[in-house]
Amino acid sequence: MSRTIPHIHDTRPQIRQLDESAINRIAAGEVVERPASAVKELVENAIDAGARRIEIAYADGGKTLIRVTDDGGGITPDDLPLALARHATSKIDGNDLLNIHTFGFRGEALPSLGAVGRLTIASRSAGADAAEMTVAGGIPGAVRPAALNGGTVVTLRDLFYATPARLKFMRTDRAEAQAITDTVKRLAMAEPQIGFTLRDVSGGGAGRTSFRADPETGDLMGAMSQRLTRILGREFTDNAIAINAERDGLTMTGYAALPTYSRGSALAQYLFVNGRPVRDKMLTGALRAAYRDLMSRDRHPAAALFIECDGALVDVNVHPAKSEVRFRDPGTARGLIVSGLRHALAEQGHRASSTVAGATLGAFQPEPVGARVYQMDRAGHAPMLRPTPTPGFAEMQSGYSARVEDAPQETDETAPEVAPQSCPLGAARAQLHENYIIAQTENGMVIVDQHAAHERLVYERLKRQRAENGVAAQALLIPEIVDLSDADCATLMAVADDLASFGLGIEPFGGGAIAVRETPAILGAVDARALILDILDELADQNDSDTLGARIDAILSRVACHGSIRSGRRMQADEMNALLREMEATPHSGQCNHGRPTYVSLALSDIEKLFGRT
Repeated sequence: MSRTIPHIHDTRPQIRQLDESAINRIAAGEVVERPASAVKELVENAIDAGARRIEIAYADGGKTLIRVTDDGGGITPDDLPLALARHATSKIDGNDLLNIHTFGFRGEALPSLGAVGRLTIASRSAGADAAEMTVAGGIPGAVRPAALNGGTVVTLRDLFYATPARLKFMRTDRAEAQAITDTVKRLAMAEPQIGFTLRDVSGGGAGRTSFRADPETGDLMGAMSQRLTRILGREFTDNAIAINAERDGLTMTGYAALPTYSRGSALAQYLFVNGRPVRDKMLTGALRAAYRDLMSRDRHPAAALFIECDGALVDVNVHPAKSEVRFRDPGTARGLIVSGLRHALAEQGHRASSTVAGATLGAFQPEPVGARVYQMDRAGHAPMLRPTPTPGFAEMQSGYSARVEDAPQETDETAPEVAPQSCPLGAARAQLHENYIIAQTENGMVIVDQHAAHERLVYERLKRQRAENGVAAQALLIPEIVDLSDADCATLMAVADDLASFGLGIEPFGGGAIAVRETPAILGAVDARALILDILDELADQNDSDTLGARIDAILSRVACHGSIRSGRRMQADEMNALLREMEATPHSGQCNHGRPTYVSLALSDIEKLFGRT
């Protein structure tokens, strides 16, 4: 049976120049994937125009109508035809594509939208008359007078009507509307001084306002906090820490949530580079690495981080939708995120998220109140002639795990008494079920999981010892030879010194092979080849490798788990107070090695509410 090879032809194909309409439709396929992409391009144009207020209206998930109104600088009538021409822009002069300071710079968005939909632009610039122009399916109309006080109104109707095949790939109106909302919220996070209004006008009329963010005032961090509160909710900002770090010309600001305020997916991660929302694999990997030993693998951190740098240090022209960036020095950007977040989180000490206390209070259910049933009315009980003595505390002590108040003969007269108001985690008052320490604070109480808390304390102690003394290396009697390609061998040898600091000693062995002569002693028997390949995969994926460090940390975590105070051990008052004091002095002690909270703090006012004492 003969088989046709599709790329081999009997006749030579002719090379031809595509017409302008086809070129614009192809470009539209790269720039405009869905209605949310069109909204992103138009709102970014409004921001570049200096707008202070931007209103976005859409109908049917943006499929039939998208209208963006701004109070920016506007466009003169003479410039309208040029604004709708391909590769025409006022934002760059074409001399330096590595120093971009605006969202748009290619001059593709407006002609691309006009190629696949019905696009109308009405604009008025200061000192000029208002004018409008329409492009439908790539065919431009004439410039006409318009009625407009100032700014620009861009109306896009019937998106993809000129390319109906694209409509088959659209999702439901609700899904497309959600994508538009997410896009506008991301842009609003980066521009807190600009007001945004999003309205759904499906069905006609004024429509329904689905999102509104008025311009914020104050300094940068204050305005950013207010805007994030409006978009992500008060719960996020209450449980997030302010970030301000700098390294080699890159600065990072924003807010990152505490490890105990984690999420089941990465949807609560917002990253920006020079104000541009990005979804960059290297940056999200760095964010994940910063929380590596602070939460379990199935949880994800929440953060809104803004990286600013000189335009020459980052290339934003590597993706058609400009959603990915490339730094001149990726290691610096990654190191800034990892070290900046770890330092900020360590400064929080024992702090845990307030949501832990909220969940605890939510789990408490008051006893249901019903009609009173007296003892003599209970079925199966005869009236008692004489009441049975109620057991006192002496008889009930066997049912309790421990009491802090020691017997008088066992009291240590030299041990100072801890005042609840003198320490953040208070003074130990009792131990329940040989696992939970109850401490009294100035304004409430703290419940501590003794095993989880001590596990984190031991783990941090082991990490400090490793940092001070290094990782002991174990020499192999017979070096293990790993055959690699020349490129992989060069990549690995470039980080040989870093690997040696973790106890992994390698050297070239001729050709593309390397010899593994030492492995970290704490790992025991190691499959050197598998470890080397894992490190190479991570280097190729993120230009950095935490594989070896993660494995060593995992061993230290396991050692800490086995070496910490076990559940079921009765503790004396001085031991419990010593544990509380060490928690207050140890970074990250608010969560155990697996990301679970080590303590719950309950305010006295919240406890009183449970008993109706408000």
